[in-house]
Amino acid sequence: MAVYGRFAPLAQLIFLVVLALFIVAVPFIEFLPGGELINSLLLTLVLISGVMAIGTRRGTLVLAMLVVIPGLAARWINYYRPEAMPPGVHLAFGILFLAIVAVQFLQFLLRAPRVTAQVLQAGISTYLVFGLLWMLAYMLVGWLIPGAFGFSGDPGAGQRMDASNALYYSFVTLTTMGYGDILPVSRVARMLAILESTTGVLYMSVLIARLVGLYSTVTPIRDEDDVAGQ
Repeated sequence: MAVYGRFAPLAQLIFLVVLALFIVAVPFIEFLPGGELINSLLLTLVLISGVMAIGTRRGTLVLAMLVVIPGLAARWINYYRPEAMPPGVHLAFGILFLAIVAVQFLQFLLRAPRVTAQVLQAGISTYLVFGLLWMLAYMLVGWLIPGAFGFSGDPGAGQRMDASNALYYSFVTLTTMGYGDILPVSRVARMLAILESTTGVLYMSVLIARLVGLYSTVTPIRDEDDVAGQ
């Protein structure tokens, strides 16, 4: 029970809301004045709320802070002095932190004794974290390997793997829709796309099986109690 209860429900809910806000806002940020600043602020909120969600145990909190602090420092240095801090640094730290968050939530889901609102929130949050994790990974690959992705859509929509395109491509791949307007060209990009699509399919299968299993093990007990009461 100690493992099951290691997440603070309010912090977990805040993290889910911040994740959803970030995903909805990213495509529109580039059209706003100071869009890069807003993007940095939202990403900072995601990381901080993530620390709050998983950091109820000291060991996990220390690990999260060791990753988040240098990651945020690199992000803001890159914003103010991009020549002094390449974007790949904060992208790598962001990927590592989101991977830690995903692992913590998966452990929570697998060890939960029953289906609750907190379990459902964790399930949704994990899926969104996967999307953001691969978003950062695609941005990192696009920065490290020019031409790693091909664009067959409207040329006016942008031909680089920026935050908006990476977010779009990540969730299209995670849900296995695959519209084909952005294509992985390099081997690394193709490998990441395969891993994400496979993760998306397996995660939904395992999550549904887990939730059904938890519900089916709890329901008979309640039915027996009702019969006993009669």
